[in-house]
Amino acid sequence: MKVCTELPHAVEVVEHAVIEMPDGCRLSAKLWLPVGAGPAPAIVEYVPYAKRHMLAARDAIMHGWFAGHGYVSVRLDLRGSGESEGVLVDEYLEQELADAERVIAWVAAQPWCSGAVAMIGKSWGGFNALQVAARRPPALRAIVTACSTDDRYADDVHYMGGCLLGDNLSWASVMFGLNALPPDRALVGAAWREMWMQRLHGSGLWVSTWLRHQRRDAYWRHGSVCEDYGAIACPVLAVGGWADGYTNAVFRLLEHLDGPRMGLVGPWSHHYPHQGTPGPAIGFLQVCRRFFDRWLRGVDDGESAPPLRVFLQHSAPPRTRYAERAGVWVAEQWPSPRVESRPWTLAAGHRLVAGAERGRARDYAVQSPLSVGAAAGKWWSYGVAPDLPGDQRLDDGGSLVFEGEPLAAPLQLLGTPTVVLVLRSDRPVAQVVVRLSDAGPDRRSTRVSYGVLNLTHRDSHADPAPLAVGRWYRVRVPLNALGQIVAAGHRLRVSISTGYWPLVWPSPRPAQLTVRAGESVLWLPVRTPPAVEAAVVFDAAEGAAPPVITSVEAGASDWRVVRALGAERSSLRVTDDMGVERLEAIGLEVGGWCSERYSHTEAGEVEAEVRGRRVMRREGEGVEVATRTVMTCDAECFRVEATLEAHAAGRRVYGQAWSEVIERDLL
Repeated sequence: MKVCTELPHAVEVVEHAVIEMPDGCRLSAKLWLPVGAGPAPAIVEYVPYAKRHMLAARDAIMHGWFAGHGYVSVRLDLRGSGESEGVLVDEYLEQELADAERVIAWVAAQPWCSGAVAMIGKSWGGFNALQVAARRPPALRAIVTACSTDDRYADDVHYMGGCLLGDNLSWASVMFGLNALPPDRALVGAAWREMWMQRLHGSGLWVSTWLRHQRRDAYWRHGSVCEDYGAIACPVLAVGGWADGYTNAVFRLLEHLDGPRMGLVGPWSHHYPHQGTPGPAIGFLQVCRRFFDRWLRGVDDGESAPPLRVFLQHSAPPRTRYAERAGVWVAEQWPSPRVESRPWTLAAGHRLVAGAERGRARDYAVQSPLSVGAAAGKWWSYGVAPDLPGDQRLDDGGSLVFEGEPLAAPLQLLGTPTVVLVLRSDRPVAQVVVRLSDAGPDRRSTRVSYGVLNLTHRDSHADPAPLAVGRWYRVRVPLNALGQIVAAGHRLRVSISTGYWPLVWPSPRPAQLTVRAGESVLWLPVRTPPAVEAAVVFDAAEGAAPPVITSVEAGASDWRVVRALGAERSSLRVTDDMGVERLEAIGLEVGGWCSERYSHTEAGEVEAEVRGRRVMRREGEGVEVATRTVMTCDAECFRVEATLEAHAAGRRVYGQAWSEVIERDLL
């Protein structure tokens, strides 16, 4: 990424702008003000990630660049995070969204603002940008939503296909630690300790809340803009990455929103595209600037490109990390008249056959060991660890596999594949996992999409129903959207398993599925390229200068699979050590580490443990927070044990323990 040291406007930075809410709670914002721009449109980002330190470098690069190009840029800490007062007790609550509306009105009324406001956000900030847009605050003119979703139940880090995701616990543990950090006393003064104690006492154990809502109920419908796409009227730029867990929503938003909308999907993991990994990164801030110029300033550059710009990835050997992916950018209408859903039959003889083959039916049984999932990677990749899916042959050994013949010509796939399976189960509660892979001539296999389904949710996520043992069902399993050019000579491979641990928590008891080949079909979104592909060109990635940061303690990331043969136990151990860094301008050292362990035994016992440590220190005194969460399950219940300890200046100032038992609900 190019660092721009000279921008059109000098920038004045306000570290701690206080915005008072009607109930007296004071929220804290950091402002980047363009000098000499006059009243200017404003861009607001609204997340709970401590603007003072956690995202200081990322914020300066993006918000400083926007301000340098004549926009007021506002980075707001949610109530109960960073230097904002209050306590943060969950995601996307009514209080959070109401606060956002008042902040937007406050920003629009300031003398440095023209009255036009946009929101931008990645992940949490992408979620609440969509949710606030659906509330239509008068000053909000446009949003950019990256790495987010329109459906909090079916397509978020908590549940997928009615199955409980392993990253539900991982993410809960991240917020467990972040919520326990204090504000920076250099900004809030003597109030810092009382604010900290309120957070330690009040934030709670979020994972238990999420486990108590195992169906798509009112809890998840709140904040899911798919409930009423028509509520969003302002222009939307939706952004996703193939290596991230949040990409499907881009296609749904383009299809269902009524107002102006654009989509952008690249090869990236959970990052903004100007810092995107795997590369290529692009000039995303320039894309946003043109979008904001049009909808906040009324400057039309005459661009009439199709609304979707998407990176089609070329076939590549399976790797758990990529520096860059080869591929081609294309532009499309969406839904596209060039994309057609075509059938591939899961046929007898473990064949995958193009077309609707009318051959004889044959039944195949599969009951996967818990080791299937070792090559899955994380549900969402951060691109900082070997967290992408590895060679799928490792998981294929415990799966039912159907494979096609080598392709005679390249095959372009763009959109959402679906598998229709005819199957039966020997248990009333079971899950099915379907992986679509690109197998090279050497048979190494790269996963390009997958889907999971709790079969009790086959008809409804709101009203699941047990399976009738032995009865045949026809079920539809949606896979994640993909953009892939499968090379000539490569084969398509479909792999079916009854589990995917630790990406997905297993069913209550091991289940055997019987799949009927000859009647089960994979539907692929096949793109027919135009005779001349329209050129899609982006500027080079750039941003403003980050703050000066010095490494105090080096960090490291690692994934290891450990098999204790004597104990018949296998574990995946993930270490994400962020080290400790010093922000030189404010003299603050911050950092920490997180370790995750997901284990199973041959007898079917599973356990997940996440430990975290976070530090903030200045001038010999500091804060340290340590968390530990252990989650297990049996056929009837989930069990969660958790501890939180906080230290200041080497002295323990707070400790709490939790123990929760939560019944399984057809999960």
